[in-house]
Amino acid sequence: MSVDKKYGDLCNILKAEGRLAVAFSAGVDSTLLLRAAIDALGSDKVAAVTAVSHSFPERENREAELFCRASGVRRITVEVDQLSIPGFRENPADRCYICKKELFGRMIEAARENGFEKIAEGSNLDDLADYRPGLAAIKELGVLSPLRAAELTKSEIREISERLGLPTWNKPSMACLATRFVYGETISDEKLLRVERAEELLREMGFLQYRVRIHGEDGLLARIEVMASEFGKLLENREAVTEKMLEYGFKYVSMDLQGYRTGSMNESL
Repeated sequence: MSVDKKYGDLCNILKAEGRLAVAFSAGVDSTLLLRAAIDALGSDKVAAVTAVSHSFPERENREAELFCRASGVRRITVEVDQLSIPGFRENPADRCYICKKELFGRMIEAARENGFEKIAEGSNLDDLADYRPGLAAIKELGVLSPLRAAELTKSEIREISERLGLPTWNKPSMACLATRFVYGETISDEKLLRVERAEELLREMGFLQYRVRIHGEDGLLARIEVMASEFGKLLENREAVTEKMLEYGFKYVSMDLQGYRTGSMNESL
């Protein structure tokens, strides 16, 4: 099936809802979903709901605000202290389920307070191939997943986004910063900030796709994942990267020879 046909299917799925709130993070998937909702329903019948917390980089929050303003869409922000959610800080294997259940519960409540009974999120077909306990929470809460309903993969989402001129078409994949932690190792504000600053450094240095995984109960070891094609670049900048990482609070800095891959922390499960 062509991507044009799939995008048409997506718009038809959204049009049937009549009025819709979109969980919007300014990432690749949710940006296309929001744009499709606008195309299908009009900006006056769509709202973007953004969760603001320490596990989502501040830069993403700013980008979400700019996109909504440029698109003429109302933006609803929900302040969430994830570390206060029972079980989140301890980081069990089902942390994503625990977090999503609370997070989307709050977002649904905020959407309804603003006149939107239904909310949609941006998981895609490829997400079903990884360990994603948060998807169970989304299903339980009755949140819509239109990209999956239209059978859109990540590569197709990027292709459509480029055709539509969306700024996110080649944006690196992003995920909650809590995914950088080893299951069972405590999540804290300090360590979240350490990871955020480390990844922002790699972004500013021009790396295309990256993760900084944090290891040890004190969070002293950084394991850097970049694409194999950028190993040379990381090694060329070894001293500069190490200096900044130590400044951020890490004591040991390593490069993962397997390179960047999604969900590498799930490999231990």
